[in-house]
Amino acid sequence: MAISRGRVSFKLDNCKGCGNCAVICPKKIIFLDTEHMNSWGYFPAAIKDEDMDKCIACSSCGLMCPDGIITVEKLDEEKK
Repeated sequence: MAISRGRVSFKLDNCKGCGNCAVICPKKIIFLDTEHMNSWGYFPAAIKDEDMDKCIACSSCGLMCPDGIITVEKLDEEKK
């Protein structure tokens, strides 16, 4: 039986930092990176590397993003 895992990527320079993706994420792994600004002066969405394996590829973040800057790639792993 396979379990769903995902890999999320962001087009950081297009992110307005609205935070919708962080609010909707069921695993609460997305946050606004207040230590870095993009070229428009916004704090973009991010996921810490250590949290990336917690993504369940639900794509809620991508669906909620008003600017379509989020890509979710579904990865399947075998359950042990």
